[in-house]
Amino acid sequence: MLACCMPIFLLGMRYYYSRKIILNHLECALHTDMSDIEKYYMKQPGSCFWVAVLDGKVVGIVAARGNEEDNVVELRRMSVDSSYRGKGIAKALGRKVLEYAMLNHYSSIVLGTTAVKIAAHKLYESLGFKHVGVIENYSVPGMTHSLLEKIFFQLRYHRYCLQLHEE
Repeated sequence: MLACCMPIFLLGMRYYYSRKIILNHLECALHTDMSDIEKYYMKQPGSCFWVAVLDGKVVGIVAARGNEEDNVVELRRMSVDSSYRGKGIAKALGRKVLEYAMLNHYSSIVLGTTAVKIAAHKLYESLGFKHVGVIENYSVPGMTHSLLEKIFFQLRYHRYCLQLHEE
């Protein structure tokens, strides 16, 4: 009986902690930059925010945040509604950030992601990004760093860079 129940228990714990951390992370995002998109992305020099709309419905978003000192723009907050994935919306949003970076003479675009879906990583590579590193056991805002969290939920933070031109 124990041998049958243990995998179900472990999967349940993994699901519980994954959901808890993701919801906490989203809650934190909704109280920082996503609570005031205009302030963080529309009024900040070198920053911008795009929304993909299809049939009057918001189906995707992406932001760019420029760093004038390093002449780098960071691709941030790329997200597409799950029912609209695989339709080229994320690629179009990514290209918008590339276009923005080139028009504003940035030397490169960087991004970081905790995405576990292979499709997300393939998307970045199809846009020309190169994988430049990974941070194991990454923590996001909203994590409590409890022992159970560490056992049942671990994140990898992947970094990507797209070199547009040399300085």
